[in-house]
Amino acid sequence: MKLIINDEIKNLAVTTITSLLTVLEQPGKGIAVAVNQAIITRQKWDDFQLSENDRVTLFQAIAGG
Repeated sequence: MKLIINDEIKNLAVTTITSLLTVLEQPGKGIAVAVNQAIITRQKWDDFQLSENDRVTLFQAIAGG
């Protein structure tokens, strides 16, 4: 499936955010994910179905104060 991940086109055999993060070797913690400019909560990562040409943005969570 063709996905646009952080403005880079990738063809990957994934269907969920969890499978995407596994393929990209991203840690489960410290990451926020938006699909088509909508933040997807961690609780939905296993069930959220990605679609062809989705725009996925991965953010590194940073604590500050």
